[in-house]
Amino acid sequence: MEKRVAIVGAGISGLLACKYVTQIGFNPIVFEADDGVGGLWRHTIESTKLQNPKQAYQFSDFPWDSSVKEDNPNNHQVQEYLNSYAQHFSIIPYIRFNSKVIDIDYVGESNEEMKSWELWSGNGSPFGSKGTWHITVEDTKDFSTKVHKAEFVILCIGKYSGFPNIPEFLPGKGPEVFRGKVMHSMDYSALDKETAAELIKNKRVTVVGSGKSALDIAAECANANGTTHPCTIIHRTSHWFLLDFNILGISLGYLYFNRFAELLVHKPGENFLLGLLATLLSPLRWGISKLAETYLKWKLPLKKYGLVPNHSFLQEISACQIGILPESFFEKVEEGSIMIKKSQSFSFCKEGLIINEEAKPLETDVVILATGYKGDQKLKSIFKSPIFQNYIDNSKISLYRHIIHPRIPQLAMIGYAEAISNIVSNEMRCQWIAHFLDGNIELPNIKEMEKDVKLWEDNMKKYSRKFYWRSCIVTCGIWCVILTILTSAE
Repeated sequence: MEKRVAIVGAGISGLLACKYVTQIGFNPIVFEADDGVGGLWRHTIESTKLQNPKQAYQFSDFPWDSSVKEDNPNNHQVQEYLNSYAQHFSIIPYIRFNSKVIDIDYVGESNEEMKSWELWSGNGSPFGSKGTWHITVEDTKDFSTKVHKAEFVILCIGKYSGFPNIPEFLPGKGPEVFRGKVMHSMDYSALDKETAAELIKNKRVTVVGSGKSALDIAAECANANGTTHPCTIIHRTSHWFLLDFNILGISLGYLYFNRFAELLVHKPGENFLLGLLATLLSPLRWGISKLAETYLKWKLPLKKYGLVPNHSFLQEISACQIGILPESFFEKVEEGSIMIKKSQSFSFCKEGLIINEEAKPLETDVVILATGYKGDQKLKSIFKSPIFQNYIDNSKISLYRHIIHPRIPQLAMIGYAEAISNIVSNEMRCQWIAHFLDGNIELPNIKEMEKDVKLWEDNMKKYSRKFYWRSCIVTCGIWCVILTILTSAE
């Protein structure tokens, strides 16, 4: 009987997974809640551009069209690129659009049996046990549901959508007392161009947050309203932001994303000599970070506006939190169309927001919460089993090779470990999955897989310990690729 493979999501990871799985002879079914491919790129604000240079953000076998001249294409160009990729490799026929996966349930093996396994899925293979995934899918047009079955599931649902992180407030201090409009950046990004423009036009807008999306939205509001109705940013933690991918004319790639740069940091599973070399080169590692900080403090008025971070540039980049400033951002701050206020706490009142417990409120008409997402909750919610839900930690998603959870059988997850270019890293992972499904990769036992996972987790915390750390492999991405290739070749 043909083994059925289901893929959840038709964003970048879903497209890659579908392409490589079909190349080894499977006929996967891809469930996509939206009516087109692209995932998060279908729901970005109008001014969003690609942060990476396009040469570093492209599929290995599908370059950007020569008509795209910009180094950093806009969101419409990225969407067209992804659509062209899906069309070129005949991925569209495998996708069922407007099909939202409500939950998935593993049926056929008892919890006691699975706990006794020494090998993943019972024998270490992708189709090892008699278990089957039951996938409940809702038609987003008529809201009817249907259960599909598959022997293997690839989750490509991402972690920056669906489950917004909304701050909690004391009774009488939350959005319910505010007479204006409150929304999350996710909802703002989902608006069409005209609706978004109407929402912010001639309004006093306050953006809560300090990440890339907060700055992008603030810049968009400043472009719309100028100094007549300045946009206010309320932030708690300052972050390092770049003007572009260069520091003193040197590409950031030469400083952090090459083989020599990875010699400067400790890597999971490295041998004694590599570990010793990283220790000996630590002054150079520190010096490069200080060079970047000194340049940014010289180039940008960070001290003037109280925006000098209290952590290092290395910690920022190790946590995958480096972003590119919106165009002319500080010019807008200087002219007064963007106001920046630092606050460790805030609450709502009828007129607007109370920040730092000040007596006078910050009067505003619209509050946009650019406060991030709960990626772990999004992933948890898709599992019907409470046991599988408990395997998803509140602060991390523990995956072997950043793909497979040692305790969840016949399932892979793509898109939870971040790198400088998620297209490149996720393409490598999808190739790994294809080799695995084709029987060319042998997994170690569950305990060995868990040891490997912990090794990577401990390493990722080494350089980003001050942050809510995430699965960020940016400082050892090449090392990760090498290990992936070696595993595929075994």
